[in-house]
Amino acid sequence: MKKPIIGVTTYKDVTIQGYPTVILLRAYVDAIVRANWVPVLIPSLFPEDARNELFPRLDGVLFTGGGDISIEYHDGQYHSSISNVDEERDKLELTLMQAAISLEKPFLGICRGFQVLNVVMGGSLYTHIPAQKQDPIKHDYYPDYPRNYLAHKVAISSDCEISKILGSSVVEVNSLHHQGIESLADGIKAVGFAPDGLIEAVEVPGHRFGIGVQWHPEWLTEQVSMHQLFTAFTEAARNKN
Repeated sequence: MKKPIIGVTTYKDVTIQGYPTVILLRAYVDAIVRANWVPVLIPSLFPEDARNELFPRLDGVLFTGGGDISIEYHDGQYHSSISNVDEERDKLELTLMQAAISLEKPFLGICRGFQVLNVVMGGSLYTHIPAQKQDPIKHDYYPDYPRNYLAHKVAISSDCEISKILGSSVVEVNSLHHQGIESLADGIKAVGFAPDGLIEAVEVPGHRFGIGVQWHPEWLTEQVSMHQLFTAFTEAARNKN
């Protein structure tokens, strides 16, 4: 059976020797291998003409986690905790997300990728949940806890694709973020909620596979439900034509 080709976004870093690098954490690679697809890494510094040539060849796009999105794209409040803003990555991912939505190319947005989906559709973000959301639970468990630490439960709506994929109305998730959806964009549906009401999962109605989750399922693929999220993405990408 032919393996789908999935574009995977990356982030920039610097080695301890000072060499610039393009990074994809091992947990994503492990999830990709288990889900049986062929990854193509997309660096944020990729020239626009090369990106435009690559995109039609992809069967799907995985928008990975990472640093904060610049507030210029969602009119967010400045907060001193905003960090690791990458203008090149913002421009790349907002463009890719818009294309994936309009062309109905299957995509999965994780953490930052989940937020990119809301921003590109016109929604806004809390730039620091503890300072801006009323009565929040703790969401920023990194770096004080392991990345696979199950921080809280997410209630999943019954009438959505994610519920069918995960096979459960409640899932336990990790939580590695300090930002989140404040106002939900038109055109996407909130289908998963933390105990404090924060939106944790969204989907694009009518899209063949347009899903975003605030947690990091790549660290939780030993859970059947989280592995099923990646395999469902694989099948959607394989059958996109």
